[in-house]
Amino acid sequence: MITLYDAPRCPYCARVRIVLAEKAIEFETIEIDLDDRPAWIYEKNSTGRVPVVEEDGWTLPESAVIMEYLEERYPEPALLAADAADRALARLRIFRHDAFTKPYYALRRGDSAAGPLFAEQLDRLDAALEERPWVGGGEYGLADIAYAPWVLRARDRMGVALDPYPALEEWLKRLLERPAVAEEEHVVARL
Repeated sequence: MITLYDAPRCPYCARVRIVLAEKAIEFETIEIDLDDRPAWIYEKNSTGRVPVVEEDGWTLPESAVIMEYLEERYPEPALLAADAADRALARLRIFRHDAFTKPYYALRRGDSAAGPLFAEQLDRLDAALEERPWVGGGEYGLADIAYAPWVLRARDRMGVALDPYPALEEWLKRLLERPAVAEEEHVVARL
C-alpha cells in the first residue's frame, strides 16, 4: 500500500491527494506538521519537504514526479491524454508551473509588487483556457490537477477574485464537479 507523507495546507500535497482520489488508489496518510517537521522526514526526502510517497520501502518526493509515477503505475483512469501533442502540452504546462507559483507565494507573503505579477499569470491561464477547455488540452488531467490547488487557495484563502478571468472561473466550476477536486475545496475551507 502507498503511504503519503502529507500536509493538508500544502498545495503540492493536494496535487497528489487529487490524483490518488481520481484513480481510487488506496493509501495511508502520515501527516507532517510543516511548522515542526520531524527529523525522520529528512530520511524520506533530504529537503524535508512533502509530499513524499512510499511504496514497498521505496520513496519518491516532488509532486510533479509523483503525479507522473502514479499515472504510469496506475494507468486507469488515464490522466494524460492518448494524443502525444496533448500529453506534451500537459507536461509543458506542469513544467512551467513555477512561473505561476512564484508570484502566488510572494503575494501570500504580503509583497505588494506581486499582485500585478500574479494577475498576469491568471491572465495567461485564462487565455489558455479560452483556447482549450482544460489546461493540458482537450481532456481533464494532470495539468489541471497541477494548477487547481493554487487557484483554490488564491480564491478562498487570499481573496483573489476570479470574475475578471471568465474562462478560468468556468474551468474551476467544471473542476469542482469532480469529487476529488471538490474534496480539496473542503480541505482548503478547513485550513
